[in-house]
Amino acid sequence: MRTDVACTLTISSPVPATALLQVAVATPTTEELTIVSAGQARSATETQVHGARVHELQVAAGETTIAYSASVESGGAPRTVTAADRAEYVRPSRYCPSDQVEGFAAAEFDQTIDRSELVAQVASWVSGRLVYVAGASRPVDTAIDTLLAGSGVCRDYTHLTVMLLRALEVPARLVAVYAPGLSPMDFHAVVEADVDGVWRTVDPTRLAPTSSLVRICHGRDAADTAFLSLFGGRATLGRMTVTATVDGQLPAPSDEPFALA
Repeated sequence: MRTDVACTLTISSPVPATALLQVAVATPTTEELTIVSAGQARSATETQVHGARVHELQVAAGETTIAYSASVESGGAPRTVTAADRAEYVRPSRYCPSDQVEGFAAAEFDQTIDRSELVAQVASWVSGRLVYVAGASRPVDTAIDTLLAGSGVCRDYTHLTVMLLRALEVPARLVAVYAPGLSPMDFHAVVEADVDGVWRTVDPTRLAPTSSLVRICHGRDAADTAFLSLFGGRATLGRMTVTATVDGQLPAPSDEPFALA
């Protein structure tokens, strides 16, 4: 199955700044990135950061438009969990302070059940616990804030799921994706958890079919996976569009684990 993805971002800055982009898919068949800043075409330098494709560019004063598009053939093999992965993704992180909820998680879930069932139970619990409300959370909110508020967006659902899994000693991480079928369309965040030595995916929002997701990057939490970071200026994000379509029939949303493309 082929998936076509694209995004367009418009940045306005009164002074020059440096931008870091994480919008490129992990394994494209074809792709194109164009940047126009203050009316001039610009290029970006690509580097690998923990497996993510990060593009660095210099933003001129004025308006900058970034356009990215790619095609991906899905159906790749599952990713193996390494020893380094287990050490990194079982620890607390900025938005997922799992060490603060170990007692709560142990009281809510049975750690002795099969790992795949435990991961599915935690994702289902978060799905039932939270209400999806656009704009309900702040960029600085942690998973504990989300747990107390009872609402949020995809990053909040993912942070809460990751935090609970780590508290149960299950390595887990956030994955930024393009999500065909998501409505309204946007960048999306889902969870990967260690199930028998393989990264398996669940989407606690249940807003898009997991079998058609396209990987952008992964990290400890949203601090590692932001689609745009700006340094040295006061730039603001203006217009943004994201699209993701498949060339076949789109399956119904499901929380069944699978391997990301």
